[in-house]
Amino acid sequence: MSVRAIVRTVSELCVTAGTVIVLFVVYVLFWTGVKADRAMDDQIDRLQDRWSHGRTATGGAPGTGPAAPGGPPPEPAPYEDGEPFAVMYVPRFGFTWNKPVLQGTATDTLKKGLGHYAGTARLGQKGNFSVAGHRRTYGDPFKDFPALRPGDAVVLTDGTTWFTYRVDRKPYRTLPADVGVIDPVPRASGYREPGRYLTLTTCEPEWGHSHRLVAWAHLDATQPVEAGKPEALRR
Repeated sequence: MSVRAIVRTVSELCVTAGTVIVLFVVYVLFWTGVKADRAMDDQIDRLQDRWSHGRTATGGAPGTGPAAPGGPPPEPAPYEDGEPFAVMYVPRFGFTWNKPVLQGTATDTLKKGLGHYAGTARLGQKGNFSVAGHRRTYGDPFKDFPALRPGDAVVLTDGTTWFTYRVDRKPYRTLPADVGVIDPVPRASGYREPGRYLTLTTCEPEWGHSHRLVAWAHLDATQPVEAGKPEALRR
């Protein structure tokens, strides 16, 4: 084979490889996001349909939450693995940002929304309600995670009650093996006694997974859904 033929063959292989790489990047950046957005919208639609028919995570009808704003939230029924049970809103990420929260952190579950760590507290209850989400790919739900600041609101609803948590510190960087960050009194959070906490986790760096970013918040307020949206979600 001549040198010219070798050069041409190598060039064609490089072009083919480059095309494959470009297509893969388009898939990762665009198509997985499109599929994930559709999946998350579907989960929220399922929740809203369920709530409209009087079925909520607490086992009661919407509007049967605390007797008064700030009262103790009702005990939720056990969450079903892989199923949605709440919607999360983070105004810091934009007032159109809302994501479903599903039970479990399996790969397929996190393609459809945020995942609640099995074994951690249920929403609004004593302990540490802990949630994971992708930083990039599959809809990029926690893309802006580093922007969280003390005092930011993280609001959730289970169809019966609005729960407003308040972030207590800037995101904390740690290793994936540091499971103490989702303990009932999470390690390195600064909390010293049991409470009603929220932990959010995502990957770090933005396109990697060698570390984790963690944000902690405490339950600041509750109110029944019949009272309207909480102050944090009012423009």
